Amino acid sequence: MSDEYDSERFPGNFYAGLIVLLDRARGRGVIRSRSGREIGFQFPFVSIVGAPIGGRYAGIELIREGDEVGFDVGWTSHGLRVTAIRPAAAPAPADA
Repeated sequence: MSDEYDSERFPGNFYAGLIVLLDRARGRGVIRSRSGREIGFQFPFVSIVGAPIGGRYAGIELIREGDEVGFDVGWTSHGLRVTAIRPAAAPAPADA
């Protein structure tokens, strides 16, 4: 097995996934990885890359159900959980 980094499978050192559930009121959700595994996340235990610091659910406005995202995971007392989410790059505004 090669120890080389696979930038196509793990762009920016994040796993690729899709947000399948997002409960904005409770600040929790589920991401489905490309392998099909569903992994939960909950604010404030997850950080959104590029979000301002502070607030109740900092960065939740940057993600939506159905969004493709990059994510990282960690082990907790409740099992495997998402610890960081990198939203897909927002499309550049069209010049008028």
